[in-house]
Amino acid sequence: MQNPDKFTKEKNLTPIILAMKDLKELYEAVITGDAVTARSITEEALSGETDPLSLVSEHLTPAMDEIGRRFEASECFVPELLLSARAMKGAMELIQPRLLESGVELLGRVIVATVKGDLHDIGKNLVAAVLEGGGFEVIDMGVNVEPEKIVETIKEKDVQIVVLSALLTTTMPAMKTSIEAIEAAGVRDKVTILVGGAPVTQRFADEIGADGYSDSAVGAVAVARKAVGA
Repeated sequence: MQNPDKFTKEKNLTPIILAMKDLKELYEAVITGDAVTARSITEEALSGETDPLSLVSEHLTPAMDEIGRRFEASECFVPELLLSARAMKGAMELIQPRLLESGVELLGRVIVATVKGDLHDIGKNLVAAVLEGGGFEVIDMGVNVEPEKIVETIKEKDVQIVVLSALLTTTMPAMKTSIEAIEAAGVRDKVTILVGGAPVTQRFADEIGADGYSDSAVGAVAVARKAVGA
């Protein structure tokens, strides 16, 4: 005869086992770039008692770290990275409000902007998405952003990191102009400034007074984490 106590325990554990399985599928959904599944699982998890922070730290961030590793090892390429970032971003859109409501402190608040004169946003969008998955609150200012608007946002939003992107060599000087505007406004010592984009180099970053540089979205997250001591 089957032990009724054992049956009851197994029955009570069933939802937990299913939840663990679903959350493992969240990790896989981000890895494979399945935005619909990632959002669906996240929504279901948040409707229960799942800690929103655990979704980020135990599933989304590890997934983006893994896809970043694959990218750096040339095991996947920009299209796959963009799909994973989109899947993660969809999940984060549901999680971020819950984190803010619960008072959980993120690693920092980051401005991401493509500088004045430049309308390209693929690289900027990718960096923003991966930073969110890495535990940062991201303020995406879009493209063709005036230096004065960046300064205004730093002051209003208590920003710790500014990420500037440029795809064209003709708009690279706008990075320097933006940094000079931040200095003139007296808020340079309050922020860490990171730069990146296809034509940008470490040498250029040093010349314009940036604090850091990365040639990839994954690298930008590593630099940002180092900047906040994470």
